[in-house]
Amino acid sequence: MTFGARLHAAMDARGPLCAGIDPHPGLLDAWGLTDSVNGLEKFALRAAEALGPEVAAVKPQSAFFERFGSRGIAVLERVVHTAQQGGALVVLDVKRGDIGSTAQGYADAYLDPHGPLAADAITATPYLGFGSLDPMVAAARTHGKGLFVLALTSNPEAPLFQHARTEEGRTVAGTVLAELARLNEGALPLGSFGAVVGATIRPTDENLAVNGPLLVPGIGAQGGTVDDVRRIFRGVLHHVLPSSSREILAAGPDAGRLRQAAHRAADSFRAMRGETG
Repeated sequence: MTFGARLHAAMDARGPLCAGIDPHPGLLDAWGLTDSVNGLEKFALRAAEALGPEVAAVKPQSAFFERFGSRGIAVLERVVHTAQQGGALVVLDVKRGDIGSTAQGYADAYLDPHGPLAADAITATPYLGFGSLDPMVAAARTHGKGLFVLALTSNPEAPLFQHARTEEGRTVAGTVLAELARLNEGALPLGSFGAVVGATIRPTDENLAVNGPLLVPGIGAQGGTVDDVRRIFRGVLHHVLPSSSREILAAGPDAGRLRQAAHRAADSFRAMRGETG
């Protein structure tokens, strides 16, 4: 099965939610853990063990593992495997983007199923030109993996780049979305090439109907709500994969409370997925 088909099935079965695993120092402290590899390991594996069997997808943020060097990456490998063993799809949040053989190296690292860091999908940045992602696109097609490409993000600096217009008159974000729609053309029930669109962006006229998943970070502690999602994604709500990290992780370290927080978040979006307006 393609990544899009697997994600569609997972959202039907478990609800539309991607639970972030972001072991930043504040959360480690809130769980009574030290800001160390040991604390990282306890935090991230507890989250993966609790959430992997419950949610459609988990999204480990690679940066919080990378800051501990090779030992942190070793923990990330275990987190990816643990979440997948629980049945969740893993979207590894690495936001990689480069050209040529370097882009191919990233594709080999994260999308080749024989690699120790093989995820089900990764996040990618298209700002060296959408064509720079071709090696990742090819690897995703070959291995049944997915790609989530930054399109409309919520950070205040984003509009300077994403709303800029090309010589053809289309915005940069619109160009990214159009390219994703091209990659997903004819895919059923859902394409494997998705867009990252923030939950707290201003109203947009961009066409979000890319026939692929729409990863929507910023839910919960960052201010994004169900009403925000309805406002932004009207007409494509069935493709939305909301992502919540801090609000769910703040319920830890108790595994039962982590699961309850994830269920509440998923339930808040489950009914919305069937809306067509």
